[in-house]
Amino acid sequence: MNESARPVVLGVDDLRPLPRATRVARTSRDGVLLLREHRDRVIDELWLDHDLGGEDSIMPVVTLLEEAAFDGRPFRIGMIYVHSANPAGAETVVRALRRWHYPVRRATA
Repeated sequence: MNESARPVVLGVDDLRPLPRATRVARTSRDGVLLLREHRDRVIDELWLDHDLGGEDSIMPVVTLLEEAAFDGRPFRIGMIYVHSANPAGAETVVRALRRWHYPVRRATA
């Protein structure tokens, strides 16, 4: 299978192994960089964890997605899965992304 035919599955999670992911970022900073790197590509799946260790959270990544949609150039993502063990944080992410019409589902942590 050639590289371009391989699904693009990105994850931002500080701890969990994400076996389906083709690339994983462990901090919000690296998550933002990872999304920017894939800006002009279709992302088949994006897996997001709310709490990323210490004071870090997924919110800078969510802000990047929101700003892109606000500018009329939303990221092209097949499905976003929010898999946080933090129910309130996960719901905040789901609501924010749905507001901008991203396809998003809550997944079991």
